[in-house]
Amino acid sequence: MMEFDALQYRYPSRRTVVYARRGMVATGQPLAAQAGLEILQKGGNAVDAAIATAAALTVTEPTSNGIGGDCFAMVWDGRGLFGLNASGPAPGSLSLGALKSMGLREMPRFGPIPVTVPGAPAGWAALSQRFGRLPLAEVLAPAIRHAEEGYPVSPTTALHWQRACGIYAKARASAQGRIFDSWFSAFAPSGRAPKPGELWRLPDHARTLSMIAKTEAREFYEGELADRIEAFMKQAGGFLARKDLEAYQVEWVEPLRISYRQYEICELPPNGQGIVVLMAMKILEGFEFDSCDSARTFHHQIEAIKLAFADALAHVADPSAMKLPAEALLSDSYLAERRALIGTRALEPRPGSPPSGGTVYLATADAEGMMVSFIQSNYTGFGSGMVVPGTGIALHNRGLNFSIDPGHPNALAPRKRPYHTIIPGFLMKDGRALGPFGVMGAFMQPQGHVQVLMRCIDFHENPQEALDAFRWQWISGRKVQIEPGFPLEAARQLSEIGHQIEIQPDSSATGRGQIIWRDELGVLCGATEPRTDGCVAAY
Repeated sequence: MMEFDALQYRYPSRRTVVYARRGMVATGQPLAAQAGLEILQKGGNAVDAAIATAAALTVTEPTSNGIGGDCFAMVWDGRGLFGLNASGPAPGSLSLGALKSMGLREMPRFGPIPVTVPGAPAGWAALSQRFGRLPLAEVLAPAIRHAEEGYPVSPTTALHWQRACGIYAKARASAQGRIFDSWFSAFAPSGRAPKPGELWRLPDHARTLSMIAKTEAREFYEGELADRIEAFMKQAGGFLARKDLEAYQVEWVEPLRISYRQYEICELPPNGQGIVVLMAMKILEGFEFDSCDSARTFHHQIEAIKLAFADALAHVADPSAMKLPAEALLSDSYLAERRALIGTRALEPRPGSPPSGGTVYLATADAEGMMVSFIQSNYTGFGSGMVVPGTGIALHNRGLNFSIDPGHPNALAPRKRPYHTIIPGFLMKDGRALGPFGVMGAFMQPQGHVQVLMRCIDFHENPQEALDAFRWQWISGRKVQIEPGFPLEAARQLSEIGHQIEIQPDSSATGRGQIIWRDELGVLCGATEPRTDGCVAAY
């Protein structure tokens, strides 16, 4: 069992860790957590609960994920750890040449162009078929019920919904015309976002979830829904077609693993950015730290993250396009070279030369030992702003992460997966699963993983304490943002050694995390994010 004091909470919080034995679901929205718990209590396992929670999040937190997004997962089945990559590639007709012919010098943020194949529905079906215990129709029933009958919108979701209305209103007023009308029809029919506590129904969303449930997602990729997606994208000037949906398959992958101070940290391999976590942690393992909140600790964490990101952004892409294997970036000798670059002052990050060779997170666990780390996203909030009329399907804009440099490993190409930001995490020790963890938030995610893991492993903070603690986020160069509550003396010392410190007015950009640890007796200990409407549902 990890060592921590369950009665100590050094940071401003109104939460304590949650203990349970039979089952647990931790996520950022209470109704979604309860949906997963409902499935556990009906006899489902941790995978069934994860799928139920994920589907419910597309309803109750549409500001961060949707049916038209991607997902990743790690599943501990009691004997082994399995990775699922359910991210989608670029359409077969989308290329750098196509962008150039349209007069585009960069990938648009919104609209039909950055839409890649959505992988989430296929991911749900694949998880259900391989590990689930209950029929997918039963597992998705809570989400369908919330969409049909309505639910009260939670406070943080309402805030991000309001911000999205302003963003898409500006996009709607641009030259792209009426292609955003269906977003407003689905999510702001009266021209405004719902207020906290306001009841909200998504009947189109409910019908689509029902079709996915009855056909185990086949309807989305080869049926009526596929036809409707193709017709809408064609009308809007996009590239995603039915043939792209029909050709899509999820990928089962072997998680990457490193040892860190007698623990084993597990992340999924590229095209995701989980390797950033592993590189940074191995760099940091070469140092000793005596205080979790000192300027020295923060400095070394920031520098390690900068070096890891510099390499990942230069080399990570769809594995078929990477010029070197992930193992090269995790080489002990190479990471020792990178570690040696960390001195007493802030550096400008540069990639090295390795040897050749808007998101929701949830965690679930059941009484039989199965545990799931799951993450799902539409990328920037609601995503592209493209909602397929009459379906509730908000399409993501994951293509925004492609490079337009033809010589870059992550360059846009047909049927290629982009560099992906969403990463589920998993922690083990001595061959035993301790549990799932994650911190969502685009490029904040690896940074959140590193900060939370070090607090748990190096400084023995309990999982809630580790999530409550103030965070920093490296942005670029020597620019680092800190959230309210960050120790000002440490911030002053960081500024003196060259870090460009900016204090953010709120904590919305520093990620939202969940953790579930299991001890050797099978007792579950869960924690949830204080920066959102998080909930640990357990029994």
